[in-house]
Amino acid sequence: MRVVQVTEFGPPDRLVAAEVPDPSPGAGQILIRLAAASVNRADALLRAGGYHILPPLPVTPGTEGAGFVEALGAGVDGFAIGDRVVAWGVPGFYAELVVAEAKKVVLLPPSVDFDVAAALPVTWLSARYCLNELARVRKGDVVLIHAAASGVGSAAIQVAKHAGAVVIAVVGSSDKEAFVRNLGADHVVLRGDQDLVEQVMRLTDKRGADVVLDLAGGEAFAQSVRAVAQGGRVVAMANVALTPSTIDTRDFYPKNVTIFGFQFTNLQRLGWNPRPDLIALLDLVAAGRFVVSIDQRFPLTDAAAAHRRIESNETRGKILLTVGS
Repeated sequence: MRVVQVTEFGPPDRLVAAEVPDPSPGAGQILIRLAAASVNRADALLRAGGYHILPPLPVTPGTEGAGFVEALGAGVDGFAIGDRVVAWGVPGFYAELVVAEAKKVVLLPPSVDFDVAAALPVTWLSARYCLNELARVRKGDVVLIHAAASGVGSAAIQVAKHAGAVVIAVVGSSDKEAFVRNLGADHVVLRGDQDLVEQVMRLTDKRGADVVLDLAGGEAFAQSVRAVAQGGRVVAMANVALTPSTIDTRDFYPKNVTIFGFQFTNLQRLGWNPRPDLIALLDLVAAGRFVVSIDQRFPLTDAAAAHRRIESNETRGKILLTVGS
């Protein structure tokens, strides 16, 4: 089968196509013939050698995708060969075939296509968990979302609006304003062009945001703790800036602020089962309540271009690899 591998950490051109033997599912596993795979920031960090945990080389990136069930391992119930499914797991999804644990595979509603499904697990589950479970967003809350035009950001806008919140979206350029407003953002702040904390205070009558979803890290995290309201909640789930965050504890402890950390893979190690949340998301997508924004699609063998796109910071929604039909 065709795969895309990293044989040496470095820039996007280190992603190379290769032919490897077809995998076989073991007990409790499902072999999936992929139609689409998602590209995430974590994939780019892994390729560059900047991820916090690095696997041995060569490695096939990608942690989510959608396609058809090709074969079933021993003891797998509830699936049949030919079923349309979405799956997530350890790196390996930049490939024509992937083996996934059955507990990390979900059947697709007929109306949800593979591109949309492939974009859901990492970004949409992350946005949903951070806002619903950690921050417990309520109707009327003001939610500040950094990197709001990104895959997670575009999902988070809709999750927050679904909960009845008012959304302040932070974007890196003015040409992204219409995009986030179309997703439901009530206010838009340009990163760098305006004092973020000052703008949030102006928009909230000096109260601050009830919830801040920090998808940027670095200097943005210091702004997050200054912009959050009394008794507010800050959720940190990325450090795209790849720089340390310097904060003054006096910016948050006198306000009784709660700070949460979120990491998709580690939370599962700690016992979180995302399947019920993913099934609920699929139902909402199928019902038209959520729109999954696709920025661009690239052929599997052009994964390097997909990585250059995600690292350009110009994306509006998700980037996908088209693997097969």
